[in-house]
Amino acid sequence: MEVTRLDSNKEQGPISPTPINSGATILNAVPIRHYGRWIATIFLLLVAAVMVKSILTNPRFRWGVVGEYIISAPIMDGLQLTLLLTVVAQFLGILIGIILAIMRLSSNRVLARAAWIYIWFFRGTPLLVQLIFWYNISALYPEISIGIPFGPTFWQGNANELITPFAVAILGLALNEGAYMAEIVRGGIAGIDRGQSESAKALGMTHMQTLRRVILPQAVKVIIPPTGNQTILMLKTTSLVSVLALADLLYTAQTIYARTFETMPLLMVASLWYLGITSVLTFGQFFLERHFSEGKRDQISFTQRFAGRVSMRKGAAQMEEAGKVKQND
Repeated sequence: MEVTRLDSNKEQGPISPTPINSGATILNAVPIRHYGRWIATIFLLLVAAVMVKSILTNPRFRWGVVGEYIISAPIMDGLQLTLLLTVVAQFLGILIGIILAIMRLSSNRVLARAAWIYIWFFRGTPLLVQLIFWYNISALYPEISIGIPFGPTFWQGNANELITPFAVAILGLALNEGAYMAEIVRGGIAGIDRGQSESAKALGMTHMQTLRRVILPQAVKVIIPPTGNQTILMLKTTSLVSVLALADLLYTAQTIYARTFETMPLLMVASLWYLGITSVLTFGQFFLERHFSEGKRDQISFTQRFAGRVSMRKGAAQMEEAGKVKQND
């Protein structure tokens, strides 16, 4: 049998068949050279090297001061408050978001419009403005009361005593987060085929039963990734409560460097803690997404991929050597 051997490194003239006993055509394939990628990679490596050298050799970073304060008692107390604000505010924001999303999808126009106005207002105004507004709400309402509208009052209290900085932080963060979570949950619910709801109704399930047992369990797969992003964003957003003189991580660092004038080392301490917790949350989000991913995908380890590539290269090399021997013969 006659096959043709092509060499891509040389200009091909008239192709002459070479009689060998192989049934395959042997090609010397030359990979495409991506010069732009090489240049970009070299440039990024140089920039990274310069940055690492600057961080390690610049004495103004004062890494000794960073190590001194990184696990100090005030910093740890501020970190604990930051984590508490993140967990509580995000939990309440998710609950508010689910309620608002159900209202938005309701056939009742009053509920749907009320939810739309809430989302429009809290997404349309800066969170910092909202926090300052709630902190000064006593200027509008000196007394806060609970009772029947236009009827008797069951309880009444002083707004200055009730609206503490911690309460304002939880209130402002949760109400703002609820508006964003509402759109996330609504998008997840809307992504479920309407046939699911119709089938549930055909089985005699109520609207709430359909949401709780059919729609929401399937929508979770779509809701989890953006919710993880919102949780990470909430962690960093808690730094805004420093304007309320609440001793979170950032405010604690500010009070320390206001006394010691070691501004950059204390900001590095706060940044390292934010980076560390964000990394932990990112890993948690990854495992949650994998847990709720559709179906089971075959996971191929790095060792298996590497062994497969090596075996392919060995096979190609052996085939090429056999071709050369037979051609010489």
